[in-house]
Amino acid sequence: MDFIQQLRVFVAVVDNGSFSRAAEALRMARPGVTNAVNALENEVGARLLHRTTRRSSLTTEGERFYDRATRLLTEISDTKHLFGGSSFTPRGRLRVDIPVALSRPLIINRIPEFKQLYPEVDIILGVSDQPVDLIADGVDCVLRIGELAPTSMIARKIASITMVVCGSPGYLSANGTPETVEDLRGHQAVNYFSGRGHRPMAWALPGDTGLPQFALRSGIMINDTDAFVACALNGLGLIQVPGLVVAEHLVSGALVEVVPDMKAIRWPLSIMYPNRQHLAPQVRAFIDWVAGVVSDAAGEWLHPTG
Repeated sequence: MDFIQQLRVFVAVVDNGSFSRAAEALRMARPGVTNAVNALENEVGARLLHRTTRRSSLTTEGERFYDRATRLLTEISDTKHLFGGSSFTPRGRLRVDIPVALSRPLIINRIPEFKQLYPEVDIILGVSDQPVDLIADGVDCVLRIGELAPTSMIARKIASITMVVCGSPGYLSANGTPETVEDLRGHQAVNYFSGRGHRPMAWALPGDTGLPQFALRSGIMINDTDAFVACALNGLGLIQVPGLVVAEHLVSGALVEVVPDMKAIRWPLSIMYPNRQHLAPQVRAFIDWVAGVVSDAAGEWLHPTG
């Protein structure tokens, strides 16, 4: 194995957090990945990685070497394709995590298109509303709705999503239809929570510039988007939800929009990925493809950035 390929293997181990995940991404045998990194360390005369049974991490020398290696690989790729010569087809494993709210209305029905464009990319698609540790879980990128906490990850905002407050006709008949934000305070909510703390997410208010800060009394708390909407459909309370998630129910009348002023609220839709200078081609291809999907879906509920 030549020096450049050893660099690619080393970068893959760092980016994926372990030798086994790097082997999957590169479609190599695990011993081949280990041998390549060992040979590279012998070549440069320094230990680059700390190894454990579950994951690997950079040594001090490895951090310096990783920065140089990623820059070099980027230069090689840019030089190779400077004149648009032979096309390079992304290939290998791609692990992505998306919220339940976006899976059916936005992403799943377009995946065949991505597979047609990039048939050699093997997609591992996680559909979850729970937090994901990109490095520890070996995830290449995630889509997230809402304000993001400070992170070392790269976060690229690709759209804003219109939020809506709604409830079932049965709930509104029994409890009245709120028309203003103040009217909401007397109502019961289906509240959403994420993570282990079981703390309900606060509701956003029109004109908010920071994190949401409005709370409604919980009739029930849910940590899954499908169940969240189902609770509202069954009259358990009002919900604040991305409009594209409940668009069909609003059209059918199964859910009714209330407090029109709340429709002015838009939450960001962002794609996040590790802060690495050398993104794998299949990850870059997916990021660009998702941005295109969002642009195609522009409308009442979705507003692409740029």
